[in-house]
Amino acid sequence: METLLALVTGAMVAISVYLLLQRDLVRKIIGVVVLSNGIHLLIFAMGRVTRAASPLIPAGEKYPPEVIANPLSQALILTAIVIGFGLLAFSLVLVYRLHESSGSADADSIIEATLGDQ
Repeated sequence: METLLALVTGAMVAISVYLLLQRDLVRKIIGVVVLSNGIHLLIFAMGRVTRAASPLIPAGEKYPPEVIANPLSQALILTAIVIGFGLLAFSLVLVYRLHESSGSADADSIIEATLGDQ
């Protein structure tokens, strides 16, 4: 299972790098989202992927009885998903407003338009 997650994570990072190198701002935003999801998978895989036991310690015990999943990585991923969704919404609104004001979502044409105004 870890090998599959490593391959999927690598593919997602490769796809995100390709999208981040594009000129269109919407594709750049999609690249950031795909990159964050790839990093979420990486953190999840580092926290041990198992369905054998839940991360609970029985009453009266000091240590878990068997191998358990790491709950810290799951909590970090859940928090990162919420923050990433807020970043996505904010970025899409910024690109929408930029497209309305400049008439383009192409990064090079926006740079040329702003340099031409000076």
